[in-house]
Amino acid sequence: MIDIAFVKPALPRHGALVLPIGEGAEALSGLAQAIDAASGGAVTRVLAAAGFKGRKGQSCTLWAPALADGVAGPSRIVAIGLGKEITPEAAEAAGGALHALVQAEREAVVAAEALSAPVAAALGLGLLLRSYRFDRYRTTEKEEDKPKLERLAIATDAGSAAKAAWAPLRAIADGVFISRDLVSEPPNILNPPEMAERCRALESLGLTVEIIGPKEMKKLGFGAFLGVAQGSAQEPRMVVLQWNGASKGKKPGQKPVAFIGKGVTFDTGGISIKPAAGMEDMKWDMAGAGTVIGLMAALAGRKAKVDAVGIVGLVENMPGGNAQRPGDVVTTASGQTVEVINTDAEGRLVLADVLHYCQTRFAPRFMVDLATLTGAIIIALGHEHAGLFSNDDELAGRLMAAGKAVGEACWRMPLGDAYDKQLKSEIADMKNVGGRPGGSITAAQFIQRFIDTKAGPMPWAHLDIAGVAWSSKDLPTAPKGATAFGVRLLDRLVAEHYEG
Repeated sequence: MIDIAFVKPALPRHGALVLPIGEGAEALSGLAQAIDAASGGAVTRVLAAAGFKGRKGQSCTLWAPALADGVAGPSRIVAIGLGKEITPEAAEAAGGALHALVQAEREAVVAAEALSAPVAAALGLGLLLRSYRFDRYRTTEKEEDKPKLERLAIATDAGSAAKAAWAPLRAIADGVFISRDLVSEPPNILNPPEMAERCRALESLGLTVEIIGPKEMKKLGFGAFLGVAQGSAQEPRMVVLQWNGASKGKKPGQKPVAFIGKGVTFDTGGISIKPAAGMEDMKWDMAGAGTVIGLMAALAGRKAKVDAVGIVGLVENMPGGNAQRPGDVVTTASGQTVEVINTDAEGRLVLADVLHYCQTRFAPRFMVDLATLTGAIIIALGHEHAGLFSNDDELAGRLMAAGKAVGEACWRMPLGDAYDKQLKSEIADMKNVGGRPGGSITAAQFIQRFIDTKAGPMPWAHLDIAGVAWSSKDLPTAPKGATAFGVRLLDRLVAEHYEG
C-alpha cells in the first residue's frame, strides 16, 4: 500500500511534483509559484499552451523541467484540476485521476498549501483507493508494467490538522482494501472455512469474532441456510463480528447497529445450474459479506464510537448427490417454511436465517443487509445504482444521502402486497421465487418476511448490490474488478447518525 505522509512545503529533488489547481485560480502560489520561478516561467507557459484552466478532470504534465543554475528538480510536474468548488469530493476524484499520471515515479509531492486539511486528506484518499491492485497470483509480470509509486508526500502548512483528517480515512481505505481482497480471491482459495478464518485475523483490530459451524446452525434451526450448503464438500460458516466502540469497558447503552452480508463464495446455481458462460464471475457472489467484513474493519480501525454487529453467512452453492432439489421444502430458523422452486435463488435463503438470528440475539437499532442478490436489479438500474429496499423511510433516506456523499449511489425500489402475493406457495408458507416480473422486488419481499415487527418496529434495509459490486471498467477511485461498494456508504451512515 502506498505510504501517505504530510510534510512541510519544499521543492522535491526528484519524482513528481503535483499542482492541484482550482478553476478560475488567478495565479500560482506556494510551491507552484516557486517551481515556476525556478523554471523561468516554464510552468505558466505550458499551462497556457495546453489551455489548462483547472477544470474538473483536466490535467497537464511538464516533463523534466530545466531549473535555474542546474539545480536538480522533479522529473515531471503534473497540474490537476479541482473544478470550481474545491471540496473533499472534488479532491478525491482528482486524487483518483492523479494516480495514473504519477504511478511511474517512486515518490510524488503534492503542493497542497492552498488546500484545507480535509481537502488535502481527501486527495490522498482518492489516489490510495485508485492504486489498489490484486496481483498476488501474478508470477510473470514484467517489472516495467508494475506501478512504481511508493510514497505520496502532501506538502501543507496544516500538517497536524491534515494528519487528524487523514487518520479515519486511512482506516476506511484499509477496510475497502480488505473487502476488495476478499471479493477478488479465486473460489478454490476462498471457501467458507477460509473466509471465516480471515475474519478471525481481524481480532487484532479489537473486533470480537465468533465463528459458528454447521452443528451449531442445525441446533439453531437454520434449515434454509443449511439447505443451500448441503450440495458442497465445503462446510458453511456464520461469522459474528462485534465492535463495542460506544460501550467498551462499560455497560452497553444503546442497542447496536447491525449489518448482514450474503457470502456465497461460489454460486453454480446448484441443481438449477447457471449457464457456463460467465460463471467464473460467481466467485464474487460473496461481495455482500465482503462489504460487511470491510466495514467492521473500518469501524474498528478508526475507533468509531458505536456498538456495531456484522454477521456474514458463508456458503458454497454446488450441485451434487446431496444437493438441494427444486421442490424441496425447508424450515427456517423463524419457523416459517419455504418451498424451494429455484436453487439459484439461494442468497435469500441464507439471509432469512441470518437476519432472524441477528434480530433474535441482538435486538439491534436497525438491520441493513447487502447481497449480490438478483440479475433483475441490473436490468432495472444497470451498474450505476444499488437497489435499495426498506420498511423505514428515515433509514432509507439516510442511506441514500450517505451513498450520494461518497459516490456509492442507491435508488429506492418499491415494496408492496401485490409483489408479496407472487410468493404464494401451494404447499408451504412461501416460495423462494416469485417469477420474472419484478424479480428484485419479490426477492426483497421474501427477505422482509423474516423481519419480525410483532413486538414493535424493526427498521430494515436491503441493498441489492449485484450491479455495483464488480466493475468491468476502471472507476474514478477503483480499478476494474472488486469495488467494495457499501463500505464507505455504511461507514458514512454510522458516522453521521449513530456515533456518540
